[in-house]
Amino acid sequence: MTQTTVQLHKDTQDTEDTPAVLTETIIDVIKDAQPRPVDPPTGSPEPGTWIAEAQAYLADAPPVVPPTFRKWDAFKNGVRWTASYYAHLTAFHALRAPVYLARLLLRAPRGAGRLIVRWGKWVADTEARPVEAKAATSADIEAWLALSREHSRRVRPRRVASLAVATITSITTLVSSFLVPGWTFTATLTGAALIGLAGKKGDKPLITRYVATNVLRRLDSTEVFNALAAIGIEGKKGRKGVEFASEVMRDGPGWRAEIDLPPGVEATAVLEKRAALAAAMRRPISTVWPEADRTAHPGRLVLWVAQRDPAKAGRKLWPLMKEGQADVYKPLPYGFDPRGNLVEITLMYSNLLVGGIPGSGKTSCALAIVLGVALDPSAELWIYELKGSGDLDSVKPICHRYVSGDEDEDLEAALAGMRSGIAEYQRRAAFIRGLPASEVPEGRKVTRALAEKYPEQNLGPRVIVIDEVQELFTHPDYKEEAAALATRLIKKARAYGIILILLTQNPDAPSLPTSVSSSVGTRLCLAVMDWRANNNVLGTSAYERGLRATDISIDEQGTGILARGREGTTVRAAFIKQTEAEDIAKRALALRTAAGTLSGQSVGAQVEELDVETVVDHVRAIWPDGTESVHSHRLVDALAQYRPDLYKPWTEMDAAAASTALSTALKPFKVSTRQLTIRECCGGAKGLRWTDVAPAEGDE
Repeated sequence: MTQTTVQLHKDTQDTEDTPAVLTETIIDVIKDAQPRPVDPPTGSPEPGTWIAEAQAYLADAPPVVPPTFRKWDAFKNGVRWTASYYAHLTAFHALRAPVYLARLLLRAPRGAGRLIVRWGKWVADTEARPVEAKAATSADIEAWLALSREHSRRVRPRRVASLAVATITSITTLVSSFLVPGWTFTATLTGAALIGLAGKKGDKPLITRYVATNVLRRLDSTEVFNALAAIGIEGKKGRKGVEFASEVMRDGPGWRAEIDLPPGVEATAVLEKRAALAAAMRRPISTVWPEADRTAHPGRLVLWVAQRDPAKAGRKLWPLMKEGQADVYKPLPYGFDPRGNLVEITLMYSNLLVGGIPGSGKTSCALAIVLGVALDPSAELWIYELKGSGDLDSVKPICHRYVSGDEDEDLEAALAGMRSGIAEYQRRAAFIRGLPASEVPEGRKVTRALAEKYPEQNLGPRVIVIDEVQELFTHPDYKEEAAALATRLIKKARAYGIILILLTQNPDAPSLPTSVSSSVGTRLCLAVMDWRANNNVLGTSAYERGLRATDISIDEQGTGILARGREGTTVRAAFIKQTEAEDIAKRALALRTAAGTLSGQSVGAQVEELDVETVVDHVRAIWPDGTESVHSHRLVDALAQYRPDLYKPWTEMDAAAASTALSTALKPFKVSTRQLTIRECCGGAKGLRWTDVAPAEGDE
């Protein structure tokens, strides 16, 4: 390496005529030098050494401190329940102490008799009699004499000691009865009670036993082995069988077992047989919860068994029941899993589908979701309750739009609400497209920061709830448009803060269009009757993957399987009474009043449900997939089915007039019909090509 120093002289001089000299040091790099790492990587130990084994152990080592002591809430809960248990146990038996004493006194005569007989046998040394008799029978004189002497040696002191004890006890009792009668009575009572212990009966226990029908036995490895073998999960002959990855341990209000199934057997094989597994374990199905641990390998099964039947457990309070504020941009508290852990639902940038048979607890689910949204002052609620029962009336005072009823006008209002949602997402999309990339670093979507920066744009979440949505999807006049609007909202509006929540009590194929059910991001399936309804809500092959709401009893109201993507978890909605819902809604009203975010019907204003869709949008919506050309008269018939309020009068015209009406409606949008010959249809007639109405690339 070489070092060179260069001096640079300035042409101009300073006030003292002294030239300024600049010195620069240049360091040349060694020629053909190889790059060297600044921090050389530490070498990993060779496989098979004890260091490598130790590192592998530490990578997946069990925690030193049990989970109960690592979480303050779990520790506090355990201490509280332990103290409650022993306090109740002490009070229970203390109250029954007189009964236990009476039982002992009643058993005292029998106990005294048993003790006297036992004492007499000891004094008489009856256990040696058979040996003496045997010696006498065999005519062994020396043995008999030796046994007789030994018998006399043992019996004589016993008789003397017994006589002495009896005399002293009698005299002490007689004297004490005159001098200290109270103490004598107490001692006699205590002695009688102690003697009563010897008079117990095997079929009648002294202590009253409490049998808890919903408290189950402890889980152990033998039970798991036998249950898995009973459902056909066991190793083949000569191969590895079921093994435990860790010991059975406590996990919340139950036990957890981590099991490695035999090679080639996936955990889903057990999930598919959950009912059979519960039957083999002789436990209620609501207490047996197998799941796969994909973080380990597909054959790792995690079996959680509840100590108490969750279906019979008392309710847990919703976290926002008494206080607190929600944030729709973050997960909202919803309910609890079988272990009692809080389960949250993420609505932002997603949509929600809830399905279940009548009586499965759909109202409880709706309340837990809607009240969470209500407690976020920035969220705008549009509710269409198409049953007309008033189950969601508690939040009516804070809703921007609230409709309750099952008449055609109510269904039309729900359609108008979805049209308005599409108009709103198009408005927001146009605004966000005009922003520089620096203001949308997370992508072209609505965020809380963006909504707070541009309050005049009203970018807060808009949540559209449609209860009993099957009324729309099965209506002969509205079903086509309802399916198209819902699908469009689900696919395109979520990024712009427009959230669609659909609830149905009839999740069959006609009541739940495939275009809707296949696009929803978050799904909640309550009790259903068959696998078809299960898959309609949770997605294709959900039943085969072990997500089976068919195993949920209708008595377990509000219990369902919550799925996002392919994974799902069992959850029970937090039960909120109607009176409690009204109190929560009052708190939400106060929050919105203070924030100044009340709007629409909540302030007595007339809600304008905008519809910016044009006839071109409608033609695109009803255009048959994969078709290049369609005649005008066929488009008119389809439009009349899609939007009868706009296009039904065209069907009352003749074919030529209807075709002319369509052409006239399209002309302002620079779309013209043309003469088309479609051989497979009906020859030549006016019509449109898909290229005439297809949206330009990048258009919404």
